[in-house]
Amino acid sequence: MPNEARFVFDTNLVISALLLKHSIARQAFDKAIQVGKFLISRATVEELNDVLRRKGFERYVTDEERMEFLGAFVRDGVLVEIVESVKACRDSKDDKFLELAVNGKATCIVSGDEDLLVLHPFRGIAIMTPQQFLEYPIKSAG
Repeated sequence: MPNEARFVFDTNLVISALLLKHSIARQAFDKAIQVGKFLISRATVEELNDVLRRKGFERYVTDEERMEFLGAFVRDGVLVEIVESVKACRDSKDDKFLELAVNGKATCIVSGDEDLLVLHPFRGIAIMTPQQFLEYPIKSAG
């Protein structure tokens, strides 16, 4: 479905959605799943995996829950091959989200990171906070 809504979520939001079941991040994540697809790349999945394996997470979620979440995230996400490199963010670690959005023809990037938000819009792709995303009218493809 080429006209299906496609979203990029930064790693911090994905982690918040996992840990905080009633958070704005979780509501935004759930909305994205309901109305479209979220995009993933090898770099974004590697970062998520690294963060999920950090010490301290076991206080909030079990190892099994973390791996189950990561598995579902990878299974349900649309894997995008990065063919066009992007170097535009003042925090170069965030360029992977811009690359994913550009290469995956994203509808928008959802982030709480000021380094990304300051770039709105980026090459015609909206960059918004989870709260803005919740208020943004997106028609479901189904």
